[in-house]
Amino acid sequence: MTRVKRGTISTKRRRNVLKQTKGFRWGRKSKERQAREALLHAGLHRFNDNRKKKRVRRKLWNVKINAGARMEGITYSKLINALKLKHIELDRKILAALAEHNPTVFKQITELVGK
Repeated sequence: MTRVKRGTISTKRRRNVLKQTKGFRWGRKSKERQAREALLHAGLHRFNDNRKKKRVRRKLWNVKINAGARMEGITYSKLINALKLKHIELDRKILAALAEHNPTVFKQITELVGK
């Protein structure tokens, strides 16, 4: 039987884990066991923090829409309700961007809804 040399796959896997933990502190960047454990925790934190970030962004969008709407003489809740009744399907992210960067377009939307 021919000789089979081992280790290329495991070395590659180890190298990949250590590349992902670059910048971590202490042994978590250089020792494989600690690096794997650190990656598991990092993945959990990343998942949870991405969800928190989405929550915070949505709150910020609501604040921006409310500020833009009040400048046009309407409240946030009345604006959102009117958009739903008129079947205008603009999400809050787009509305917030319009309120912040294109106030003229946002004003046109509020006038369209206000009629």
